[in-house]
Amino acid sequence: MRRIKLPGLIDPHVHLRDPGQTQKEDLFTGTAAALAGGFTCVLDMPNNNIPITSLQLLNEKIKEAKKKIVCDIGFYAGTVGEDLHELARMEPFVFGLKLYFNHTTGNFIIDKKKYKTIFSAWKSAKPILVHAEEDVLAQVLHVVKETGKRVHVCHVSNKAQLALIIHAKEQNLPVTCGVTPHHLFLTENDLPTLHSFGRMKPVLGTTADVRFLWKNMTYIDVIESDHAPHTIVEKEEDPAPFGVPGLETTLPLLLTAVYEKRITLERVIELCYTNSKKIFRIKTSSQTWSEIDLKETYTIDNKKLLTKCGWSPFHGYTVTGKVKQVILRGKSVFDDNNQLSVNPGFGKYLCPTN
Repeated sequence: MRRIKLPGLIDPHVHLRDPGQTQKEDLFTGTAAALAGGFTCVLDMPNNNIPITSLQLLNEKIKEAKKKIVCDIGFYAGTVGEDLHELARMEPFVFGLKLYFNHTTGNFIIDKKKYKTIFSAWKSAKPILVHAEEDVLAQVLHVVKETGKRVHVCHVSNKAQLALIIHAKEQNLPVTCGVTPHHLFLTENDLPTLHSFGRMKPVLGTTADVRFLWKNMTYIDVIESDHAPHTIVEKEEDPAPFGVPGLETTLPLLLTAVYEKRITLERVIELCYTNSKKIFRIKTSSQTWSEIDLKETYTIDNKKLLTKCGWSPFHGYTVTGKVKQVILRGKSVFDDNNQLSVNPGFGKYLCPTN
């Protein structure tokens, strides 16, 4: 078996920078990059240049998306603990609430004193997604225990974080988690080569951290790219902004791991489709899929990427497994020539109430 079909994959954690920072990425180039990576649905984070903390700002973002997207997209609400009445207004139109408990892009950070207040203000059964590294993750999990709210811990990057999550799951707390390809395939040992292009939050872990993540993949619920593009010029600044792109490299890296027998193809489907569909309650179409050549080997090349930022920390990596065609709702949208075959606006904004 060489050429197979995968369901249209779901990436529940991307930053497409639009509106506000479209020199890095925009809703068209970001969703084009998603299709090139075999992803037909993405969920976009709220830490835009002006954070999405109100229904008005969310509606403006949705309006912009409908004009530009070429794959399907949904959004999250955001807050820093102010204007909490806006959460109920945004809730019908988002797939969850994203909270930032550590310093990252946009300084969209929440005071520790507001943790429980915000959790209590989110009346929905939809998950609260958290950027919570080990220094605050224990406190966040304590609030989960107190409130019973569903929580998804984003981009788990090291042994300490995952150990806390394993303990929470063993206590039957309503916790899920995701891990990124860069935290699975890179370590701090890559920083002398990557320099500022490896600067991210959470930071790259040790070899032991990566080994622990792979050893305990049964506790990981989803693979999320945390696609966080910045221009090359921006990444060469001192200090460089946090984040790396990942939509086009997630699947080939995982397929290479399948080829190397580090993970099964069935598990990749669970991590990149089935579990995200379940956790975030996403409706999908049986007429949506990707065709993959499991045996094709190629080299990841910055010049061939569709992301506007035009670079990847995996540039020069040889991978086995290539996206050959993507079908979205019965129409071919991406082909083997690395070409889109639909116009901006073909993708759908996914409203959870539909």
